[in-house]
Amino acid sequence: MTDYETIKLDVADTVATITLNRPERLNAMPPAMADEISAALDEALEGGARAILMTGEGRAFCSGADLAGGRDRTSGVGGGDAAKISLDEHYHPMMKKIADLPVPFITAVNGPAAGVGCSAALAGDFVIAGRSGYFLQAFVNIGLIPDGGATWMLPRQIGKARAFEMMMLGEKIPAAQALDWGLIYKVVDDEKLMDEALALAKRLAEGPTFALGKMRKLARDNMDLGYHDALDAEANAQREAGNSQDAVIGAVAFLKREKAQFTGK
Repeated sequence: MTDYETIKLDVADTVATITLNRPERLNAMPPAMADEISAALDEALEGGARAILMTGEGRAFCSGADLAGGRDRTSGVGGGDAAKISLDEHYHPMMKKIADLPVPFITAVNGPAAGVGCSAALAGDFVIAGRSGYFLQAFVNIGLIPDGGATWMLPRQIGKARAFEMMMLGEKIPAAQALDWGLIYKVVDDEKLMDEALALAKRLAEGPTFALGKMRKLARDNMDLGYHDALDAEANAQREAGNSQDAVIGAVAFLKREKAQFTGK
């Protein structure tokens, strides 16, 4: 397993856990961390992971892009051209890789998830937050716009009014409020966060991950399709799922009244 500098990767029982590992900086994300997350996603899949969980070490999920590097290409902030390079070459490729995963992606949010860290957290198919967790898009406070796909995700997830509240007012959204808005899946006591998240990841990893991967792709792609086109996309995906080994395994297990042992193929 690769020895990363800014993250940790562990794969056990077909569940990969990526831990953002700069606790002294509240896991602030420099471009190098985004690159390592992308590499770890590839390594996890190559290692047989059938569900991927991402969390943060210490008191935070991720406090956003690392602002300590100054106005240069490696900081991810500063001049507009440098920021665009960092987004195009580092942060947005990571977000696209998360979106294109063929397996479920779960995020466990401990403490703040801010800026691009908020976008990464909300990219989870299931977002579980500890009670101390919160979500923050504070770009407006420094004259910037949300990134990491936030301007696409938030209106679709919580509607225009609440999305604008997050983006234009730049206020914290506590975990309980995020749950009430339908922005996240579940809120648990902080000390139970990882147990809950791992249990969910294991449950998903034992499921028909071929079909689950098709579901997450359809759910994203169909947001931009008309109804008829969405029905056609569903039918095509259903054909592929129906021809999978998982569908055969599921049907046989159903007839035998046994629990299906899916393979993800």
